[in-house]
Amino acid sequence: MANYVQRFVLEDLDIRGAIVHLDSVWHQILQDRNYPTPVIEVLGEISVTALLMGDNFKQTGRLTIQLNGDGPISMLVVDCNEALHLRAMAKCESHIKSQPVQDLLGHGQLVFTLDMPSMKEAYQSIVPVEGNSIAEIFEHYFKQSEQLPSRLLLTASDKAVFGILLQKLPATDQQDPDGWARAEALAATMNDKSLFKLSAEEILTRLFSDEAIRVFDAQAVQNGCHKDTVKIHAMLRSLGREEVDSILKEFGEVVINDDVCNRQYRFDALAIDAVFQEASPTVH
Repeated sequence: MANYVQRFVLEDLDIRGAIVHLDSVWHQILQDRNYPTPVIEVLGEISVTALLMGDNFKQTGRLTIQLNGDGPISMLVVDCNEALHLRAMAKCESHIKSQPVQDLLGHGQLVFTLDMPSMKEAYQSIVPVEGNSIAEIFEHYFKQSEQLPSRLLLTASDKAVFGILLQKLPATDQQDPDGWARAEALAATMNDKSLFKLSAEEILTRLFSDEAIRVFDAQAVQNGCHKDTVKIHAMLRSLGREEVDSILKEFGEVVINDDVCNRQYRFDALAIDAVFQEASPTVH
């Protein structure tokens, strides 16, 4: 099993890049979701892109990418933190046929939210969905936000997700006027599915066999969904005992859905008593 982000530089061309590969983490994210194949593909490709962006974090923080549209896929949410703990979910119609990305998403927008403890408030950027593929949508975003021409090659299935990012740095054309076009063409050959079973170093050697490649240490990706009862208990207490008791009276239990992690928390009257007793000061 291989779940990683691995950065590299084509040294003689002044081109930087990264490879993302997920398998077991991706299986965990998809478990019990029953998404149609087109949804899995789009969600996987956005997950790869989120990891490529999150791997640039220099301090503690969380990046959230939310896509809202009026197509068969109405919402996608992907987030990761600086440790590359990934979460992802989609809201969609139950039966979706394969069709162009523009038709799947409809008219919509991408919302990027960056939240860091060092920031007074979260930074948010809203951009229209422009492009015929997820790769094109994010290439457009990279060009606007980072001022760097970028090339994304993405693929996803229920088995694994895989992606390569190339970015043209300011000195690329001075190093080799044909270097960027050559690197793009070579990277495009990654559609050979046999590459997916190779290590990052083997993939890069096969794609860029005539180039000088510097490969950095791989960064591990983990599933970011974990049971967090402390957070749920705090949320219940923030509602107040009166509000929670009214929900209990009406429904017989309190149910909290964590849609992003596909988890449900259920509390009966005894469990609610225990939650509020946790917050009560001890009397001596």
